[in-house]
Amino acid sequence: MMEAMDDFLKTVGALYDETRVKLLKFIDLHGSLCVCDLQASFGMIQSRLSRHLKILKEAGFLKVEREGRWAYYGIRAPIDRFRQEALEEIRTLPIDLPPLKRASRECEL
Repeated sequence: MMEAMDDFLKTVGALYDETRVKLLKFIDLHGSLCVCDLQASFGMIQSRLSRHLKILKEAGFLKVEREGRWAYYGIRAPIDRFRQEALEEIRTLPIDLPPLKRASRECEL
């Protein structure tokens, strides 16, 4: 019972941050992206970005795939109804997102 409550609170808590909501919408819009592309697009230092991505991953929204030294983050699939509905709500929000900036060609999947 407590595990379900912890999971719920972790999910809701992850969404209680404007940057994380923007990151979710950005990744949902562009598909799996390398951390370096997210860094370039959001102009965010790597440690801060990694913290946000870790929270979103632990909340069940993101998956991470590693290719050598690169880490690619994408929306987890399959995803449960609660998280899917949260993503659908985020899609409707009028959020200003930065343009996608590719950090380097080496970084692409």
